[in-house]
Formats: sequence, structure tokens, C-alpha cells
Amino acid sequence: MVGTPFPSGNPQADSRAGFAATMAHLGDLPTAIETLKSALDLAPDWAAGWFRLGEYFEMVQYSEGAIEAWQTAQRLDPSDPFGAGLKIDLMRGEPQLQTMPAAFVEMLFDQYAPRFDHALCKTLAYRGPEQLCATLAASGFSHAQRALDLGCGTGLMGQALRADCDWLEGCDISQGMLEEAASKEVYDHLDKQDLCQLPAPTAPYDLIVAADVFIYVGALDQILDWCAAALAPGGRLAFTLERGTKPVELRASRRFAHNPDAVLAHLHRVGLSDVVMQEVILRQDQGRDVAGICLVARKPSAA
Repeated sequence: MVGTPFPSGNPQADSRAGFAATMAHLGDLPTAIETLKSALDLAPDWAAGWFRLGEYFEMVQYSEGAIEAWQTAQRLDPSDPFGAGLKIDLMRGEPQLQTMPAAFVEMLFDQYAPRFDHALCKTLAYRGPEQLCATLAASGFSHAQRALDLGCGTGLMGQALRADCDWLEGCDISQGMLEEAASKEVYDHLDKQDLCQLPAPTAPYDLIVAADVFIYVGALDQILDWCAAALAPGGRLAFTLERGTKPVELRASRRFAHNPDAVLAHLHRVGLSDVVMQEVILRQDQGRDVAGICLVARKPSAA
């Protein structure tokens, strides 16, 4: 997190941070902490350095120091590209954030984009597009004139949908992901958008999909409202979620899990019905299966 990717602007501070990283890698966390503190004395406005200091404190189970360091990182960069607020919520066990900071998601996937497909499909055994297409088929879906792939990433879902759509549009917050998606040449249009600040669509969609996307949103009210309004009568919304026991649960992976009953209540509230839900294994995380659900809901046809 520190060093070359996010330099402080002070070569001496960067050198000390590099030494701290080496000490941490070797398991000498007390030396790493003291060395990084000395680097921050030279570069006190370095948000990335404060975030890394919080991680070192977390490793030695000094929660008070970790929270203080992460709060400093947030204060120095309120956009929170390192996800300090999420770390604070996890450490306190009292989540306050209702969604991921946009800057955090954008930076995360900009860095991840070049190796995303291989890591997700080969290493983590991800099968989201196939599972979502199977649930769509079970709902009676066969073809869409206009479709939108929300949080399209590198275009894995777009590849699975292309043959069933006359017009396929994708949007994502990460420019790196959009460049990977464009290289697949399956989308008619791609746009850089924050899912929490989507503009009104120029025309309604017959299908909106969000594969492995809402796990970064948390509170679903706003995005489900938007999707319901953006669907044409009879149109479908299809998405995946990590299955949780609470209405919204922030996990150590810094992803959100959702309770199926709460999600069904959200869907009914925004006027979507005929819900088809299937339980799936979304991917593996640290060798463990991640339980999830695929859902398809339909907007009632016009009278």
C-alpha cells in the first residue's frame, strides 16, 4: 500500500516506509511501526502512510492505535480511496457505512483490472455469469431489445448475454475495467458511472443485470429504486448477492452480505414481483465456498 504505488512526496519518508514494509514482511512489527512513525513525522499529510500504520497496529491487535491511524487517513483524504472507514467499521463491529466509498472501489478495480479475469475465474472458481443466466432462463427470459450490465467490470457478464440482446450497454466506476471490457468487443456502449449516482436513462431497459456488484453497495434501497424506474414494463432485473443473516452485513472481506428476506421486501417495495431465487456458490475466498443467491425480478407489464 505504501512505497512506490503511493509515494509520500518525501524521498526520505518513502525510504523509511520501504524499510518498515521489509520489517513487517519479516515479522518484526514493532520495528515496522516505529520506522513508519518516523516516516510520518517527515510526511504527516501522507494518507496512504497512515492507512498502512493502521494495518500494522491491526496486526499487533492494538485496535485503538489502528482506529486513530485510519481516522487520520480519512481526515487527510475524505474520499477514502484506501477504505479506512470500512476497516474502522469492521474493527468496531458497528458498521456505519451504507456503501463502499466510490474512490476505494474505483482504485481497487483499476489496480485489479489486468489480472481480474484470470484471478476470478481460475483462482476463485467464479461462475456468476453462468449462474445468473441459468436463473434468467428459469424466470422465462429469452431475449432483450435493450439490456444494461451494471458494474460490468471486464465484460464477463456481457459475453454471456451478448447473443440474447439487440443492444447491450455496460457501465462501471473503474476506467481500467472498462478498457478490459471494451477489448472484448461485446458492448454497444460503455460508460464510466458511479452506481450510487446514476443518471436517468435515455430509454427504458428490458433487462438490467448486476453480477457480483451489489456486494459493494450495501444498502440497496437507492439502486433498486433506480433499477425499477429504469425498467420497461415487463422488464427484468437480475443480480447476485452474498447470502447473509442480517439485512446488511459488512464482512472481513470488505464486501456486504444480504439477507434474502430483506432483499425480497426491497423488491416488492419498488414494485418488482415474480421473483425467481436460486442458491449458489458464488466463488471461493481463501479456499472456502462463498454462499450466494441469484435473483430475477420482473416489473409488471403495462395494462
